[in-house]
Amino acid sequence: MSVRAAWVKGKFGGENAASAIRSVAIAEDWCGTHGGNRRRRLAAKPLPVPSPCLFDDGPTPLLSHAPIRRPARSKAITAPDPTRSAPSRQRSHGMVRLHVAPAGGVGGPTRIVDLAEGGPLRLRCPRQGAERMLEGVLVNTGGGIACGDRFEVSVTVEAEGACLLTTTAAEKIYRSDGPNAEILNRVDLGRGARLDWLPQETILFDEARLTRRFEADLAADASLLVAEIAVLGRAARGERLRRALFEDAWRIRRAGRLVYADQLRLDGGVSDLMARRAIGGGAAAFATILDLTPGAEARLDEARALLDTVLEGVEAGASAWNGHLAVRMLAPTVAPLRGAAAHFLAAWRRAPMPRVWQS
Repeated sequence: MSVRAAWVKGKFGGENAASAIRSVAIAEDWCGTHGGNRRRRLAAKPLPVPSPCLFDDGPTPLLSHAPIRRPARSKAITAPDPTRSAPSRQRSHGMVRLHVAPAGGVGGPTRIVDLAEGGPLRLRCPRQGAERMLEGVLVNTGGGIACGDRFEVSVTVEAEGACLLTTTAAEKIYRSDGPNAEILNRVDLGRGARLDWLPQETILFDEARLTRRFEADLAADASLLVAEIAVLGRAARGERLRRALFEDAWRIRRAGRLVYADQLRLDGGVSDLMARRAIGGGAAAFATILDLTPGAEARLDEARALLDTVLEGVEAGASAWNGHLAVRMLAPTVAPLRGAAAHFLAAWRRAPMPRVWQS
């Protein structure tokens, strides 16, 4: 009798003890048969070996028989190839294409027929009332023009249409490390059409490089008034253009025939060039106003009388030939020049300047 059976007999006694002993015997026999095999299987199976710590430099003493897994090393960062050229920088390509025509026949208010915008350049028309002339404001949302940027404006005014274009603020041409910034303006005026091109001044920073071109094709009786102001350096900083490029080309045709061509190129020490008496006489700002309205040549005396009233400190002169009138202005700073140009244009056009000029 096993110890467990003797304990059962002393605990229960009698028949109950005999029945309990039989149950214990059956249980011990089952455990001996199945439990022993289970224990043998567990003993034959090796215990799992935990993985070594990934941050441990040496083998763990208790796991010295297990292989050590080293952490995988990342690939080394290769040095840049000095012979490869730098990737080309992203540049702005601003574009506005405007097509306008009179609504409701001859004499009706001019309205937009088609408008396309691209890049940072936008066009807004603050006034679209019953006036014949449509006023548009060009907006450069980029805030300026950097080296390598290209801006294009194309305007088509159909027969008997009238349009005025200006800019929301002065255009800034930033310093360049090599590439030129480009501005290309194209104008196409139909029979009896009129366009007043009156942007605010263009300011060139030191080391800026700008090439600008203005092209116009006019019908025989179309009218075009153009005013451009260039400022060489930021006056508030006393900036001089010690090294810069400003190239400005104008080509205007009437009925397919070239009637006006002007080419300006200032390269290198621009401020030193402008200091020469035969070039600029020390001016740091200059303006060109060109009127190709039929009959403009006959208003030469009127233009000179208006120039006699311009602000002091501005040199100005007017000449007329080949059916058009040209006005030139020079000043040491932009403030008096801008005021003189606005005064002349308002009197010459017999209409106030755009509101953005007055802000």
